Amino acid sequence: MIDVTDRHCRYFHRLLAPRARLYTEMITTGALLHGDVGRHLDFDPAEHPVALQLGGSEPDALAQCARLGERWGYDEINLNCGCPSERVQRGAFGACLMAEPALVADCVRAMRDAVSVPVTVKHRLGLDYDESYGFVRDFVGTLFEAGCRVFIVHARNAVLKGLSPKDNREKPPLRYADAERLQQDFPEAAFVLNGGLADVETCLDWMTRLDGVMLGRAAWHHPDILSELSRRMAPDRALPAPEAVLDAWIDYVTAQHARGVPLHILVRGILGWHTGRPGARQWRRMLSNPAMLRAEGPGILRRAWEALA
Repeated sequence: MIDVTDRHCRYFHRLLAPRARLYTEMITTGALLHGDVGRHLDFDPAEHPVALQLGGSEPDALAQCARLGERWGYDEINLNCGCPSERVQRGAFGACLMAEPALVADCVRAMRDAVSVPVTVKHRLGLDYDESYGFVRDFVGTLFEAGCRVFIVHARNAVLKGLSPKDNREKPPLRYADAERLQQDFPEAAFVLNGGLADVETCLDWMTRLDGVMLGRAAWHHPDILSELSRRMAPDRALPAPEAVLDAWIDYVTAQHARGVPLHILVRGILGWHTGRPGARQWRRMLSNPAMLRAEGPGILRRAWEALA
């Protein structure tokens, strides 16, 4: 998620979910080829396994960026063909790429030729109001022929005109059955379900039917879902207690803040950690207060924790 799943947010999510695969926010090829590569690609080794999600539509540029990602140590390169924002459309990538499957196939081939790590694709089920299954079946089939074997399916259409990015996450109807149908039609590929997954039971159910689930807003607004999924999926593996997560997070924040990372950037990914529990409002209020962040520095985390009781 752009401006959300930065490396600090991902580090926190790793503390909650030791075995999950983490994904970067979408990073455009232009940002990597003409910007500060380190700022975009640096991450903590604790994040592994972590995938680099790219936005772009030029095979050569994507190949160059895939090489950068592999050189930086990413475990997977993911091409975003699902983002519907107008800014992305102006760059002719994201969801609008679904209208050009041959081009996407060229992009996949170029990236696969450039790196040894897996190249995967995240996509929607269709564009605008065409809900025919044949559209997404042919799209996936074209990419399968190009060598893609992992598809992350946001199980709703992208409406390119007339809906905001927020509306595109909520208004087009979810069609989980079509995602499941893709797995039946392409049994040699892996399909990961995304979109509308907001509770543990639904996630666990779909993990028995498809190859995995990807959480976005649910993990941002309610990070505890990651801990609960980790516990339910591997009940014999001990997870760190919340106090241990806090201690590790404070150590990380203190080190990053000493390097000049603003505290409000570091804490924004944990604001929803205690949603639904006593003291959650006070937790969010304290960690969202610029004056308190300036005055107390990383120590505000311990005091906010104490205010939960």
